[in-house]
Amino acid sequence: MAGEEVRVEVEGRVLRLTNLSKVLYPATGTTKGEVLDYYARIAPVLLPQLRDRAVTRVRWPHGVERASFFEKNAPAGTPPWVRTAGVSTTGSRRARSDGGDPEEGTLVFPVVDDLATLTWVVNLAALELHVHQWRVTASGRTRRPDRIVIDLDPGEPAGLHECCQVALLVRERLEARGLAATPVLSGSKGLHLYASLADLPRGEAPLDPGESTDLAHEVADELQAAHPKLVTASMTKQRRGGKVFLDWSQNAGSKTTLAPYSLRGKERPYAAAPVTWDEVAEGADDPLGLEQLTFTEVLDRVDRLGDVFG
Repeated sequence: MAGEEVRVEVEGRVLRLTNLSKVLYPATGTTKGEVLDYYARIAPVLLPQLRDRAVTRVRWPHGVERASFFEKNAPAGTPPWVRTAGVSTTGSRRARSDGGDPEEGTLVFPVVDDLATLTWVVNLAALELHVHQWRVTASGRTRRPDRIVIDLDPGEPAGLHECCQVALLVRERLEARGLAATPVLSGSKGLHLYASLADLPRGEAPLDPGESTDLAHEVADELQAAHPKLVTASMTKQRRGGKVFLDWSQNAGSKTTLAPYSLRGKERPYAAAPVTWDEVAEGADDPLGLEQLTFTEVLDRVDRLGDVFG
């Protein structure tokens, strides 16, 4: 029955889980209960990706074939034990959350640091979990960015094969700057490349999201100039046909990216899956060498290989 309800204890918190039999992915028959099970099983490698980051959720209360909506603020009825952070809508480092009323221009995000909070969020049919490239302190102050991300988005007829080819080029450009990149299948059409800014000397690391954005934009512009038939850094969609768009903008203070290991609200339950550079190289050589992975494939992969993210 779609209306069934169970009470469970997770890390000492009692949660009410509802509608476990509701089908959220009609094409595969994947239920809300199976989604909750995935997130519980993937939590050991997912939670480090979410910890200390304000989480924007995309919710599909009636399944992926119906309307979804983005949710940034913690909703009414948020349990008092859920950690929240008041963050400026621009991602300013001046934003704070000290338990008082939020300041004007501030959104109060949940911070998903533990399995209980993750379970609560997913029970609200939040299939996608998106995060910023910076973290918040215990008091709610936003830190300087700790990584950059470049989203490789192919314009038809280009696909994942071309994304893998371009990813190898991006890797070279980042390595020339002293940055090691980690590739992640986006769960949609392309790849996300993350690079930890901890690899840079303190004086060279970006101080704010604007500087991080500039760094990613510089890499994208260089590759567009070197490979104009394959790469575009332009935000104009009409210029992306047959090319791989390097989206540098997701480093901005107000922008977010799907967290590694998060599900996608697509027709099938694909998940963002970290992969190795050997796999990317295989995908660059062979159009069928690398494919997006469903949540069951991601679970099997983590069981076999562990966490290959950086």
